[in-house]
Amino acid sequence: MLTLAAWAQTPRPGAKTPGVRIPIEKLKPEAVFDVPGSPDWIAIDESVWISNFPQGNVTRIDSKTNKVVGTIATGSKPCSGLATGFGSLWVPNCGDKTVTRIDLKTGEVKATIPTPIANSEGGIATGAASVWLMTDDKGTLARFDPDTNKVVAEIYIAAGSFVPAFGEGSVWVTSTAQDLVTRVDPKTNLVVETIKVGKKPRFLAIGEGAVWVLNQGDGSVSRIDPKTNKVTATIEAGVPGDGGDISAGEGSVWITSFEFPITRIDPATNKVAQQFAGPGGDAIRVGMGSVWLSNLRQHNVWRIDPRRVEATLPE
Repeated sequence: MLTLAAWAQTPRPGAKTPGVRIPIEKLKPEAVFDVPGSPDWIAIDESVWISNFPQGNVTRIDSKTNKVVGTIATGSKPCSGLATGFGSLWVPNCGDKTVTRIDLKTGEVKATIPTPIANSEGGIATGAASVWLMTDDKGTLARFDPDTNKVVAEIYIAAGSFVPAFGEGSVWVTSTAQDLVTRVDPKTNLVVETIKVGKKPRFLAIGEGAVWVLNQGDGSVSRIDPKTNKVTATIEAGVPGDGGDISAGEGSVWITSFEFPITRIDPATNKVAQQFAGPGGDAIRVGMGSVWLSNLRQHNVWRIDPRRVEATLPE
């Protein structure tokens, strides 16, 4: 994900794999939701939630009716990801250095939690009865108890770590500064392993049997086997630079970036299977049987059937 000020950059080259590039205009979404402002981070439970940095709110989409059902004010300048868990939506706010806790059913703000936030291009995760957030660029991983909204542990990992994700019984955190992924055991609050990945790793996803890391330095994806803590594949996606996002589910790994709103990786072959080129992109998530894509510059969100993606062929 990326703020408005950081749009300008060297054009991304795209994947070198022949026969995978498709104009984004050929892909027809199942639904398009207008979200004025800058629709950005996505979280999914029964509803789909979209954060909006300049608007200071989150938009709620009803996945059953395909309608926007409201917006909810957060703190100032929501940033650094969204997460659902423990009956709540968790929203970091860079403007006032808080996390807003919103009830998933009622949409009411239940708590505003003061906390430092390490980086606007970061993340927040839930798992092991806790909420996880990096709170500085020195490598402090804070563990919050959702029963009290208080920090109950601080775990010190590699400096320049910003994005945590939870899965395979562990917390995984990328260090953009040191080209590492740190695996933390939530049972002990101890580091299990540090894993060397590609250049400037940022966003990551867990699913389809692996941990998938989007490396902003060279636009590649590192595949980590959670059983061995080893990188088993490096996939050249051709989407280097700031921003972007990655998700895993519905039989594929999904990347978004400006210029290439959707890149689909086949986890069976560790290759780019499709890459859609053109305007759009910013954040991507898989849930409720769909792929959800926020298009920050177009001020909208797409809902796409993954089967329709696979059925869209190159020209």
